[in-house]
Amino acid sequence: MRNSLGRTFFLLLLLLLLLHSLLVMTLVSAQGSNKTTLWPTLSGNPPLVIARGGFSGLFPDSSSIAYALALQVSVPDVLLWCDVQLTKDGAGICVPNIRLENATNIAEVLRNKKKVYLFNGIPTRGWFSVDFTLNELANVSLTQGVYSRTNKFDGNSLQILTVQDLAKTTKPQPGIWLNIQYDAFFKQHNLSMRSFVLSVSRSVVVGYISSPEVGFLRSITTRLNPRTTKLVFRFLGQYELEPSTNQTYGSLLKNLTFIKTFASGILVPKAYIWPVDGSLYLQPHTSVVVDAHKAGLEVFASDFANDVPFSFNYSYDPVSESLSFIDNDDFSVDGMLTDFPITPSQARDCFAHLGKNASAQAKPLVISKCGASGDYPGCTDLAFMQAIADGVDVLDCPVQLSKDGTPFCLSSINLIDSTLVAQSSFMNLLTSIPKIKTGSGIFTFSLTWSQIQTLTPAIANPYYNYRLFRNPKFRKAGKFLKLSEFLALSKNASSLTGVLISIEHAAYLAEEQRLSVTDAVIDALSKAGYDNQTSLRVMIQSSDSSVLMKIKDQKNYERVYKVDKNIRNALNSTIKNIKTFADSVVVSKMSVFPERQAFLTGATDTVSKLQSFKFPVYVETFSNEFVSQAWDFFSDANMEINSFVMGANVDGVITDFPKTAARYKRNRCLGLGNETPSYMTSVQPRQLMQIISQAYMPTAEAPYPVLTIADVAEPPLPSVSARAAASRPSGGSSSIIKSSKWDDLMSWINKLLQYD
Repeated sequence: MRNSLGRTFFLLLLLLLLLHSLLVMTLVSAQGSNKTTLWPTLSGNPPLVIARGGFSGLFPDSSSIAYALALQVSVPDVLLWCDVQLTKDGAGICVPNIRLENATNIAEVLRNKKKVYLFNGIPTRGWFSVDFTLNELANVSLTQGVYSRTNKFDGNSLQILTVQDLAKTTKPQPGIWLNIQYDAFFKQHNLSMRSFVLSVSRSVVVGYISSPEVGFLRSITTRLNPRTTKLVFRFLGQYELEPSTNQTYGSLLKNLTFIKTFASGILVPKAYIWPVDGSLYLQPHTSVVVDAHKAGLEVFASDFANDVPFSFNYSYDPVSESLSFIDNDDFSVDGMLTDFPITPSQARDCFAHLGKNASAQAKPLVISKCGASGDYPGCTDLAFMQAIADGVDVLDCPVQLSKDGTPFCLSSINLIDSTLVAQSSFMNLLTSIPKIKTGSGIFTFSLTWSQIQTLTPAIANPYYNYRLFRNPKFRKAGKFLKLSEFLALSKNASSLTGVLISIEHAAYLAEEQRLSVTDAVIDALSKAGYDNQTSLRVMIQSSDSSVLMKIKDQKNYERVYKVDKNIRNALNSTIKNIKTFADSVVVSKMSVFPERQAFLTGATDTVSKLQSFKFPVYVETFSNEFVSQAWDFFSDANMEINSFVMGANVDGVITDFPKTAARYKRNRCLGLGNETPSYMTSVQPRQLMQIISQAYMPTAEAPYPVLTIADVAEPPLPSVSARAAASRPSGGSSSIIKSSKWDDLMSWINKLLQYD
């Protein structure tokens, strides 16, 4: 008898998963979907989304909650994929791997049942379904088999499902895809996969059956109704041998007319269609899809997963990858097999066939982070031009000063962070300045502008610990721009609505280096004509309130206060104080949706509180790499942005991948109110935490603090006297003074007087 507790637990979990979307699950098939476009698929219908083991990118593959989530957040015609294994007593179960220990806890439950069998002549040790009856597997639970994915749901006693169990979850049918991978192996154990498939198809409507074995598909092709069940030949690696014909799959691909004699479609790894070179850059697409369509075969692509590095051409954006298979000038595949079905659902219904001139459907400003610094070294001409081409609204420039007072754009005052200065002859300038940062650095004010121009830019790789690197082919490309050059570039970009100038370390530069970065910025803006124009919004940002106080008389500029720590709220008195020196506020993502071990723990009132005082709120930093996002966002940058925009109502997003955010604003699934499809609704904070069993619950952490007046109050900026005009360097500013013992003495006396 199957475990009734496991079934009850499944129903409770399913209820939790469906709570937030009960209002949007009705008739979502027509909402936001791309119904009016004739798709270049074989049938002309939209490409299918096939959920491999359900939503296996998050939950244990083939578990009840994985299938439930796939149904909840995908297009209505989603297909649920089941890798069929046969038990000793002939039951068909859904388990993704022939070795059960790779997807279950069987090694703990049935410790002494390990066996060795031959696969392709190779002895393979493990636990196999052929050695156990269905009843013997009743206490075995499904677990996460991909070690890079969270194991927090492994304690939920997720029972192994039969094909019949799965069929009960799919409404309406057909919604099941059975994959038969090891027919020859089961035959060796007197188990007939053919008999099982023919038998189950009498009671379960199976939409698709795939197999990499020609012999198996040919044995059932005449026994199934092709209008009910389609047979699909699955291609493995091009150099692997197909057991029935003893030909390589690469060879069989050249004989599609033969495949057509027993199958209506083919399933190929995505690299068969869009190959990549050894450096993970796309090569020209092949003719596989076009050739198969000419032969009358549907083409399904496999291996889609948001949390596996794919081609650098996609900039870590899984929607971009999906679109390249369904929305290009030459072809569309007929379906995508994915571990994250929400992503191709969005791509198909919300983003495909938008066109470059589609109007924005959402309000948030898209503000760059050092330009398109996810694709090129930050603050280079290439990063800025790419951000403009990507459709950014506001282009940013973090201003630094060189030794000779030239203001220029660079992500950090420490040159080591964004250049290869550590490999240059300037390594002798390495120094430690605790007022700026812990550890050592080579700082911009130690080199002249002409010296800085000789440095090689270096792309930021914030997630290199995860072996995730950004656009390595261009990791040293581009040149740095003076602030004046940045302003000229921005003025000539008709698509921009504004610029954002960041100022940090102003007090240190004034007091210790005799440099006024604020004066340099105001002077450059004035010379570029930004002080008497209205076509471009000018935003000046700082985490130092004294900087914003100094420019309060510049009425044409929006002063942006950056809260430089995670908070959960702000006192009314604090916000009123901020109102005296700022017009808008930047907060961190964590200050909106706090996390614990990459799970959302809830939502703060930070945004709504600030907005109640008429502050626009911008949030940073949105990156495409999946490790930068909480598990709740399904390893999809678009889902994260959507949740901050639709769920938290933020006024702007600051991102190093502006193309993703700019395209998000134009997607057709926005602005639909109660008819918004489930795959474009905001996630519910803490929803996943409610499903984690107590034994696996992330460790509790102290909440973030409330922002107080003491956090934002700063002493006035030290004054800086102007250097004589004759000593000003060309292209610099009037922000440099000569240091003298008298000046140092007077500064020291003034400090003592203020202290007293």
